[in-house]
Amino acid sequence: MRFIYLIVTIFSIVFIQPSCSLLKKGGKTTKQDTVTTASGLQYIILEKGDGPQVKEGANVKVHYTGRLTNDTVFDSSYKRNQPFAFTVGKGRVIKGWDEGIALLAQGDKARFIIPPALGYGARDMGNIPPNSTLIFDIELVEVKNPIVIEPYDVAGKDTITTASGLKYIVVKKGSQKNPLAKPGELVTVHYSGYLKDGLMFDSSVKRGQPIKFTLGQGQVIKGWDEGLQLMRSGDQFRIIIPYQLAYGEAGRGNSIPPKADLTFDVELIYNQPEIIVEAYDVQGKDTITLESGLKMIPVLTNNQQKPTNGQTVDVHYSGYLTDGTMFDSSIKRAEPISFILGQGKVIKGWDEALTHMKIGEKYRVIIPSDLAYGERGAGGVIPPNATLIFDMQLVGIK
Repeated sequence: MRFIYLIVTIFSIVFIQPSCSLLKKGGKTTKQDTVTTASGLQYIILEKGDGPQVKEGANVKVHYTGRLTNDTVFDSSYKRNQPFAFTVGKGRVIKGWDEGIALLAQGDKARFIIPPALGYGARDMGNIPPNSTLIFDIELVEVKNPIVIEPYDVAGKDTITTASGLKYIVVKKGSQKNPLAKPGELVTVHYSGYLKDGLMFDSSVKRGQPIKFTLGQGQVIKGWDEGLQLMRSGDQFRIIIPYQLAYGEAGRGNSIPPKADLTFDVELIYNQPEIIVEAYDVQGKDTITLESGLKMIPVLTNNQQKPTNGQTVDVHYSGYLTDGTMFDSSIKRAEPISFILGQGKVIKGWDEALTHMKIGEKYRVIIPSDLAYGERGAGGVIPPNATLIFDMQLVGIK
């Protein structure tokens, strides 16, 4: 990311006459009253936009031309045909910009007159002399304000405790015509998670992307698998999960302490009837054993393109233990996974197997433990030293 602090050292200086285009574009009425803030910043609204007002923490894109008081232009994003992006209020730009941009809304065009104390002060910036007053003509191209998440209002609502110690509060009910979520169903969920002190540690709402997983398959913490089976599509619950049904005595990383009881505000957006996955029929098919110990059984082959390391691949798969227990399936989620091949994003056996597959091909891949999760296993679902079986289809290469 390029920061205003570095503008004059990163880009060439172009000497042109200061642009007056901001006064002419758009055909809107301009307002040119100069306002002086308490800090000494002066600004003029040249043209008023109609987008959202900037809030602290907003991610913005700005076009600008910067010049000295003698009209020498020292930098211009227009010249690069690339607006400058930064986060407001995080000290990533000079003080005059952090203050001034926060006064604007998307679509605004303004002129900032920034005194040295809000610019580069007594520093010699090369093409900006010490103690320079700076003039910027600004166009605020895009504003993406942070999503503000309000915890569910549970005042006056009953708390129900299950036999396991899980607690839940019904905040909003969807249609009673919708069936309860069942194990094996693909569920789509929005959530925000909080510690006891109210600190939010994670939120799909903040990311703007709900999560999908197969219910009752151990893909989430026990409290989620239990709590969501009490919900219907459209329901909103607060679920309070004791640590024994969450991340236990160890906690998780730096965000969840040991023995942490967790609170989740959960919305069940959709529960899709269970997708039945048929294991590949490999009866009578040849098994190819590679030097690494990886085994591959071709189920469907063709003469299409093979991927190479560094390319992004899309893969559908179902994973089984040697006793036939399915532990994961992208088919059940109705969505292949994507990752960059050959960069350790997946277990070694996957990286190797996919270099032998072509688009559209299906293979059963038998992966010894040293090319899978080894002695550690994975997530309580895959035991230590487990040989894994994957029915895999390479569905795309990017």
